Amino acid sequence: MNVMNLIWSVFLGIVQGLTEFLPVSSSGHLVILQHFIPGFSQPGVLFDVILHLGTVFSVIYFFRKNIIRYILSNFWIIFIGTIPAGIIGFFFNDFFESMFGNIRLVGFALLITAFLNHLTYKAKEKGEKISFGKSLFVGAAQAIAIIPGISRSGSTIFAGSILGIDKKKAAEFSFMLSIPAVLGANILQFFKYRNFLSFEVVPYSIGFLFSFLFGVIAIKVVLRNLSTKGFKYFAYYALLVGLLALII
Repeated sequence: MNVMNLIWSVFLGIVQGLTEFLPVSSSGHLVILQHFIPGFSQPGVLFDVILHLGTVFSVIYFFRKNIIRYILSNFWIIFIGTIPAGIIGFFFNDFFESMFGNIRLVGFALLITAFLNHLTYKAKEKGEKISFGKSLFVGAAQAIAIIPGISRSGSTIFAGSILGIDKKKAAEFSFMLSIPAVLGANILQFFKYRNFLSFEVVPYSIGFLFSFLFGVIAIKVVLRNLSTKGFKYFAYYALLVGLLALII
């Protein structure tokens, strides 16, 4: 086992954990950073989805006291919101997977994320409830965020915000939508690469662990900054990283 593999696993796990729930695109950051790691390789995006699985467990842990009640009382809107990403992810998996090696595409996508964050910052809350139709719209935003560089949390919170949904409720719904979406992606990747038995379990597990730990921190940061100027600064950050990716 290479010590550098463990160090990079820790680093990428931290990056995934911090950026998954911040509206700056964790997948975009992973694509950019992995480009500079000597000899980095993975079957498909298997390592990436395992890191995402760590952040799903962050959601489960953070909302552990209310998650069962939330899911049961909102089961159908979560189900409907999951449909777009499920369909697109299943039928166009190879197409989206090919995007994860294109840094220029990631750069442009991050500029879109910056713009969405700016609009979210400007959006007015109207106290709207999450209906079936609104859930489908938010779910469509999540499906678009399969593109690396388009923030999943940023696009879904944006979609909820422009529909008049309270930003905190939109964020909570976004976090809950991540559970079936990421679990589905993991199942798809494990099934697709089920014959790939040579990857090192320890580095993957360490990446998962650090992704989980720092994901909990990121959720707290997002919820704390929803009603302040946080999204404006997230927009500036995504803009900067997007431009750097284009320069690279």
